[in-house]
Amino acid sequence: MKKKWWKVLCIVLLIYSILGALLFDAPRLAILNETIRNLHFHVTMWFAMIILLVTSTIYAIKYLRSNRIDHDTLSAEFANAGVLFGILGIVTGAIWANFTWGEPWSGDAKQNSSAIALLIYLAYLVLRNSLEDQQQKARVSAIYNVFAFAALIPLLFILPRMTDSSLHPGNGGNPGFNAYDLDSRLRMVFYPAILGWTLLGVWLVSLRVRIKRIKMALED
Repeated sequence: MKKKWWKVLCIVLLIYSILGALLFDAPRLAILNETIRNLHFHVTMWFAMIILLVTSTIYAIKYLRSNRIDHDTLSAEFANAGVLFGILGIVTGAIWANFTWGEPWSGDAKQNSSAIALLIYLAYLVLRNSLEDQQQKARVSAIYNVFAFAALIPLLFILPRMTDSSLHPGNGGNPGFNAYDLDSRLRMVFYPAILGWTLLGVWLVSLRVRIKRIKMALED
């Protein structure tokens, strides 16, 4: 039971976050209106993605220092989970943009940068599948992973702020959400949602790692 507490917490947080996002009172902001509720899906999924990709990079570095194959396995699976949440973040963002900006993809600087960052990580997954030798796959993938994360940070947080074409809050001269929302109603769901989605990603990683270990045991 001690090992399952965080899974129970994950389920509780996600149920609370989904219900809260849909049913709790939300501030009425200009243009955004009820679509502000998507903040608890789109933005929190991207936060979860970043946390998972940070963890993936840490395990990549650990592999390069130790050559332990379990570190490579964890690095790859955290990257897989991160990419999944990245895709979900882009989809929910496109839905939000369709209602607030009039079209799902408007060439916004942050949209384009996010797509490029996701393509870089998709290339990482393709690279892993193209190599047969386990040690070569692990080492090349780990090196690529480190550089992929190094590219992720400027693509998501620096380059969009250097242009006036981004419509995202906090970019292109637009104030961030904190400047709009001073009553903390969004924060009641926002932070639990980040933790809930992150724990779900960790759960997926643990399941995939367990499946891989079972397959390896059966092959031996």
